Amino acid sequence: MKVSTKGRYGLRAIVDLAAHESEGQVSLKSVAERQKLSENYLEQLFSSLKKSGLVKSIRGAQGGYLLSRPADKITVGDILRSLEGTLCPVECIDPDLPGSCDRADECVTADVWAKIRDKINEVVDSITLADLVSELANKTNDDYIYYI
Repeated sequence: MKVSTKGRYGLRAIVDLAAHESEGQVSLKSVAERQKLSENYLEQLFSSLKKSGLVKSIRGAQGGYLLSRPADKITVGDILRSLEGTLCPVECIDPDLPGSCDRADECVTADVWAKIRDKINEVVDSITLADLVSELANKTNDDYIYYI
């Protein structure tokens, strides 16, 4: 499984948002500047994050984004699945696509793919946004771009 730029940039951006949440709502412009990312691209990513209930938006001149729940209640898995969809390495073991493989009953490799899927989900669901912000705080003095 390969994580696309959506997943990588989205994770960077939401870590940045969480790291600055004490300042109140955070503008995408400020995230884009700190992370050296396109503001237009971030708008697309945050639309998905908002639709998944991970962030909420505040409209207006002083608007921006906030986490919709505490950073210790949002996992890397929540974020990646919001942006990437399923984290299955192959379609045939994707629980959202039952019956996608006509060889499922006799497939000897399905267990391998399922174990890989389960371990990926176990890892990404064990790391919270708060864990990443805490790790970030140990590495830097406000120069977030180098570590996210």
